[in-house]
Amino acid sequence: MKLEEKELQTLKEQETKKNVILRDLGILETQKHSLLHAYAAIQEQQEGTKKELEEKYGKISVNLEDGSYEEVKDE
Repeated sequence: MKLEEKELQTLKEQETKKNVILRDLGILETQKHSLLHAYAAIQEQQEGTKKELEEKYGKISVNLEDGSYEEVKDE
């Protein structure tokens, strides 16, 4: 016994679509993984920059719009 050709074709098309979606999900996961690593690296760089600035200026709060800063006082 066999399916009708149209039924078999429908199943094949659906399976192909599922495989394409799974492949695309894999690509997205790989991109997500890379982006998370890039984000972590920039956070690490930013922490280093903050430490350098704190050594030079003390504890400060920086306005990223114009570069001005204010001292942060420990309470």
